[in-house]
Amino acid sequence: MTSRLAGLRLLVVEDEYFLADDLSKALRAEGAKVIGPAPSVDAALDLLDETDQLDGAVVDINLQGETAYPVADALMDRAIPFLFATGYDAVHIPRKYGNVPRCKKPTDAAEVVRRLLG
Repeated sequence: MTSRLAGLRLLVVEDEYFLADDLSKALRAEGAKVIGPAPSVDAALDLLDETDQLDGAVVDINLQGETAYPVADALMDRAIPFLFATGYDAVHIPRKYGNVPRCKKPTDAAEVVRRLLG
């Protein structure tokens, strides 16, 4: 059986090396092509600018002490679906992002894959 992630190009935005590595491996195991991981807002925005096609993204909100909302805004502007993988409670996320799916950290890569598969 082929995964629904097969062939999808997914951006990973995560600054914690081991979490980024685990998530990237899990997404690749499901057949996705991982773009990144990007450990900072600037790196993520650069990857967005350099990548012709993205099918989705997984975004940690806190990247080296900086919020990743500029990345979320860029994804929304381009109509690229994404989810947050974050330790932030929903109450701390601006209302603008209220409809963005969220995986609560600590989470494992399998949970993120399940959420991406919807």
